[in-house]
Amino acid sequence: MTAEAPHAATGPTAGKSPAGPPASRPPGPPPAPLHRSLARALPVSPAVVLLLLFLAGPIAYCAFIAFTDLQLTGQAEESFVGFDNFRTAFGDEAFLNAVWMTLVFTVISALIGQNTLGLALAALMQRASKPVRTLVGGIVVTAWVLPEVVAGFLLYAFFRREGTLNAILDWLQLPTQNWLFTLPILAVSFANVWRGTAFSMLVYSAALNEIPKEITEAAQVDGAGGWRRMWHITLPMIRRSIGTNLMLITLQTLSVFGLIWVMTRGGPGGKSQTLPLFMYEEAFQKSMIGYGTAVALLLLVVGSLFSVVYLRLLRTEV
Repeated sequence: MTAEAPHAATGPTAGKSPAGPPASRPPGPPPAPLHRSLARALPVSPAVVLLLLFLAGPIAYCAFIAFTDLQLTGQAEESFVGFDNFRTAFGDEAFLNAVWMTLVFTVISALIGQNTLGLALAALMQRASKPVRTLVGGIVVTAWVLPEVVAGFLLYAFFRREGTLNAILDWLQLPTQNWLFTLPILAVSFANVWRGTAFSMLVYSAALNEIPKEITEAAQVDGAGGWRRMWHITLPMIRRSIGTNLMLITLQTLSVFGLIWVMTRGGPGGKSQTLPLFMYEEAFQKSMIGYGTAVALLLLVVGSLFSVVYLRLLRTEV
């Protein structure tokens, strides 16, 4: 018995205990202490506080006001009315007309006008000489940096009955008309295109500069024309820039107020009244703050839906 003990100790199972736990792995790094996590979050805390104070706070207060009958004048105390403001909105023909005008204005001036014209200008300026690029870029950017009210007055002078457009048409012996009365939504859409195309042009210019020249040169050697290169090479490679640009200009167009207010004030007969103008009229001209805030909340929902769609498109890989 005593002779077998050393033999057992030096066998293949030496150093292992059959009944004991298996050997554990080396422990990983200890979790970061709480004060270290707080120190990392400290630099962004002012931004978080500002967002909560000036963004989340007003939105939450507006969401509360939208469910009340608050008025500017003639009311001692507001009361909670639930979804009555929203039911009134969806049953109001003026609100439905404002929704339709907003969609028309956004599609014409942002999705079609600014986006397409900005891409076309960026593509043409890639081939233009430096003096031409400087001149065209300066003109387009000047329209962008003008204040919205100033741009509105300029385009009002261009489209009114005695304006520049009718003077040109009269000189060409073409029929004239009062554009702000016959086609007001097209007039304000053109004004928004004129003012906002510069942003799309700058976005697409940066995106086109990132495309390797070797790819386009190889396609040109293979016999691909300009349109085929644009459709099969350029557009797929800048798809993320297209999605980002569409999201930004759509949100900007949904909130346009001063330009339309200066040119037409939503008229005539609501033919150019978008949701921001309808909201302003109900809240501040008719003193129905609760109803106007409900319309503003619906406009925020519309913008959020557009953002969700564009963000889903941006997640798709090329």
